[in-house]
Amino acid sequence: MKTLIPPRLLCLSAWLLLASPALAAPTLSAARIDDLQGLEQRLEQSAFAAVRERALGQAERLAGGNASDRWARALYLQLAASAEARLDDPLAAAGHLATARGVAGVDPDQADRWLRQEAGLRLRGEQPARAQALLSEWFRRHDGTAEDRWLMARLLADEDDWDGAARWVNRALEADGDPGAARARLAASVLQRAGDDSQALALIERRLERADGDADTWRRAAALAQRLGDAGRAAAIWEAGWRRGVLSGRDDLHQRIRLHLAGDTPARAAELLSAALEAQTLPDDLANRRLLARAWQAARDHEQALAAWRSVAERSGEGADWMRLGELAHGWGAWEIAGEALRKARDSGEQEAEAWLSSLPEPASGRQEGGVETGDSAG
Repeated sequence: MKTLIPPRLLCLSAWLLLASPALAAPTLSAARIDDLQGLEQRLEQSAFAAVRERALGQAERLAGGNASDRWARALYLQLAASAEARLDDPLAAAGHLATARGVAGVDPDQADRWLRQEAGLRLRGEQPARAQALLSEWFRRHDGTAEDRWLMARLLADEDDWDGAARWVNRALEADGDPGAARARLAASVLQRAGDDSQALALIERRLERADGDADTWRRAAALAQRLGDAGRAAAIWEAGWRRGVLSGRDDLHQRIRLHLAGDTPARAAELLSAALEAQTLPDDLANRRLLARAWQAARDHEQALAAWRSVAERSGEGADWMRLGELAHGWGAWEIAGEALRKARDSGEQEAEAWLSSLPEPASGRQEGGVETGDSAG
């Protein structure tokens, strides 16, 4: 089973601190009250083992008694659970609470409080499925706090029940619209896995202003925007992260360029890549030269694009690159460049180059070549 959050980290302290005994009806004798309060005080003095032994002994002695005895027994079991929890035995503590809430005559509200506490202890004891079942039972009678709802979402996420977890995330967000970083990450992960990328991205974007030093949050937001098909939004997120200094280094720069190219700002991609190649921030290799040529071509900067593809073809010597330059020049009416490139492509074995060459217009004096007066040129 995949674990989204380590079980030990799912347990919230509020679920582990058991309430002190509620001295309520049925009426208890003064001696019994004194004994219970004395054990409570010994808990505060860290006499955990002694309290456990005394409380369990009293609970066993009172089994099968009258209503007052049964109520006292339940309170002794609660004290034993408190001691076990502090002795780092959450499953023993959970067992005592389960017994306590099963005692005949225990007030339903009190039994529910113990049920919720037991769920937290089962989780601490690495019994998430049991904790989930208990908490589900508790939620049938209670709305719960935002903390309770976040806990339920975590439990379901731990079981890879992403649709169920997403429902509880949404319920938690109703009560906690501005969750902390850990809960926001949980919510985004759950919503994303449940297929709600849009809401996941909205959550992450709300956290970006507070995530100046968390590069992974910025990367994740950009990746989600890409998944949603909004390349421009992805580029804008990445650019903002770069300008804040959160994203940096060669890999992040390369991704910055690629996102601008994909996000309808190819001229910006070309400018960034040109500067990076000139400064040797990125390697001046064929892959980056091809990327630069693609960027200028996407930006429809004829002069820069043709020069960039020529540079690629001259470096690689590959017929396919000469063919690409020839086709591009042909489409833009740069006949002289097209003819030169297509002939080199043909000579390199690109068979379709011949057909392209045959479609070139006859050379004429004074023709505009790619927007520049060229005079006579070869066909």
